[in-house]
Amino acid sequence: MRGTKVLAWTVGALVALVLVAVVVTGVWAMGPWSGWTGGSGAAPFCPFAGWGFPGGLGEPITDEQAVEIAKSYVVSYNNPDLEVAEIMAFDNQYYVQARERSTGRYAFEFLIDRYTGNAYPEPGPNMMWNTKYGHMGGFGSWGGMMGGYGYGYGNGEEMSISPEEARQLAQVYLDASGLNLEVDEEVDAFYGYYTIHTLRDGQVVGMLSVNGQTGEVWIHTWHGKYLGMVYAADEGHDDGDTHEE
Repeated sequence: MRGTKVLAWTVGALVALVLVAVVVTGVWAMGPWSGWTGGSGAAPFCPFAGWGFPGGLGEPITDEQAVEIAKSYVVSYNNPDLEVAEIMAFDNQYYVQARERSTGRYAFEFLIDRYTGNAYPEPGPNMMWNTKYGHMGGFGSWGGMMGGYGYGYGNGEEMSISPEEARQLAQVYLDASGLNLEVDEEVDAFYGYYTIHTLRDGQVVGMLSVNGQTGEVWIHTWHGKYLGMVYAADEGHDDGDTHEE
């Protein structure tokens, strides 16, 4: 009888472990970090709480809700110099740029899950190359934790690579990749790197970033299909050009 109980317990434990493995694997696959490649091409460890699960969870939030969530997220930084500069809708999430009012310099990038409304720092260049605003979910600066992300470039205000050089490097990278993409004329300067929209036949497809010191190119592979521009502060409106699916 005792042997039977031990066997039943062992089988039950193995089943539980298998279920946990399946759940963890599913979470990793569905999370917005899936498909993240850059640097070594390996998927990163994601230390965030509250990551959403795009797709399959009912109706997505509206563009208007995304704008309000984005503004609230920026306000949570307790820095009145920051504002929402741009919001773009993709089928995986909303992409948002925050900007300094006083300097016009882009500060950081973050994402909003289209189904849960969760807002969180964007992975990739925003985390690894942002030398001033690399905050981890409000728990402190990545720069302080990692010594300026391991690059030692100071605050990233002065980058050795100019915006035009970054654009040229990005186009060379795209040409070599065979993706049939072009880079936009506009180059957004963050602290330590640049972000540029990618185009096909003149239409926005996605974006990439270029390290302002090394020239390394990192394509944002986690957004999915581009759906449209939602909000642009420079256009002087609050509702933006809402996309249509």
